[in-house]
Amino acid sequence: MKHRTVASGPRPVDWAALAVDAPDGLAVIDADGRFVQLNRAGAALFGRAEAELIGAPAPFQLCEEVAISDLGLLDDGSREQVSSWQSPGEAPREFAYRALPVPERTDLTVVTFRDVTDERHRQRRVAAIARSSVKLASVGSLAATLDALAREVVRTDALAGMQILTVDDNNGLRIMGSAGFPHWPDFFDRLLECRSRGAKLCMMEAYETGEPVVVPNRWRAIRNDPAWQPIHEYLRVLDWDSFASVPLMIRGRAHGVFNAFFAPGQVVGRRSLEFLLAMAEQAAVAIDYAALLQREREHARREERQRLARDLHDSIVQQVFSISMQAKSIGVLGERDDVVSADAVRRIADEVGVLSRTVLADLRAMVHELRPPSSTQLGLEEAVRALAESTENRTGLRFELTFGPGIDDVTGDLAEDVYRIVAEAIHNVVKHAGAEKVVFRAGVRGHQLSISVADNGCGIDQDSSSRAESYGLTTMRERAAKWGGTLEVKPRPNSGTRVGAMIPLPLPMPD
Repeated sequence: MKHRTVASGPRPVDWAALAVDAPDGLAVIDADGRFVQLNRAGAALFGRAEAELIGAPAPFQLCEEVAISDLGLLDDGSREQVSSWQSPGEAPREFAYRALPVPERTDLTVVTFRDVTDERHRQRRVAAIARSSVKLASVGSLAATLDALAREVVRTDALAGMQILTVDDNNGLRIMGSAGFPHWPDFFDRLLECRSRGAKLCMMEAYETGEPVVVPNRWRAIRNDPAWQPIHEYLRVLDWDSFASVPLMIRGRAHGVFNAFFAPGQVVGRRSLEFLLAMAEQAAVAIDYAALLQREREHARREERQRLARDLHDSIVQQVFSISMQAKSIGVLGERDDVVSADAVRRIADEVGVLSRTVLADLRAMVHELRPPSSTQLGLEEAVRALAESTENRTGLRFELTFGPGIDDVTGDLAEDVYRIVAEAIHNVVKHAGAEKVVFRAGVRGHQLSISVADNGCGIDQDSSSRAESYGLTTMRERAAKWGGTLEVKPRPNSGTRVGAMIPLPLPMPD
């Protein structure tokens, strides 16, 4: 009789050993939320030895199941919760975890956890790109849009700070968006001084090559370099280490740079650069859209001027023709030997007078409506002088104008906005101040434009809340802030009001 051999199954696994060597973290937490025990993977995830963690507070909240209303857009509704942990000198980590009470030990809880830092980071980046797209679709100035994009990048990647610099039509570089940095009116003056001392501007490499530039430990090098001393104070306000500059590309050409300042411990990896490139594309879209919108507005203005020119021309031609006919009538009457009645002469004279006044009014309206943009066509100084002369003739208000050196360098859209600020200030003097004299001063020191409009009128009403004044002052401040400047309105010591604006000029780019 033959005996059949029965193959024995695999030897049972020691569950205790399996828990120690499990790929995910396992920890036992006491009722006070402190570590009692961890497996090898758990201690490795925290970057500490198990002996150092025992008795330390755990980052896990031993709470009940998460309610559906608490879920975010990208959460999947599982019972996993997420907590953060940060070792000294290292970037924060995020752990997804589940907690279950230990059977027959109500004072203990077992927690299984895993590292989801990268996964959550990717989710936040996708959400940030989506939110920035929504911001681009909203109505707002370019500066406000780029500021919002900069804040989005800093918040999503936990960066120390962000700068978005653009190049204007005059080949000047200026900050159009930032997050984390204070406002420094003389930032570009100091940056130019650094460059004259021999400091290397890495962002220029990104701008010129059209490729991202990453510089690890950048702050350490700058901090120890005397050439960067003029902006040490500016850069010291951030807790940062590495630096990356990404070009803003529009139709294959760089139109600015996207500067990212990374916190200590952050690694500038491929995914970080991909996110910066994606957000830089969003910023480039905003810049391109703003430029297209500006061109569209200018086209609309030209069309409107042409329409007004045609309408007013037709009206003026008809009125001048009527005047000429009346003049011929007077000539015909004068050639007769008969006595001309006074009523006929008076009637013709009255008609000529009415037509002349109508023509004069139409001509004045045409000159006012169809004149070219004063600051961009004539220069800022000529535009302000023309405005002062016109206001003086119209109201009797006396003007004292002083223009310092460098005013001719203020051109383009910046000159237009400065002119509008001055025009609004003078308009407010005429409308509200009851003044006899206005003193205007403008000048450039270093790379900063200073303008001042002061009157000797009744002074600003600090309690005034009229809608027109509020809108006008808000518009003036927005025009100054658009270029990184500030505007101040305050009473003068004796009488009257002073409106002052300080606007940093763009950093000239190398040819």
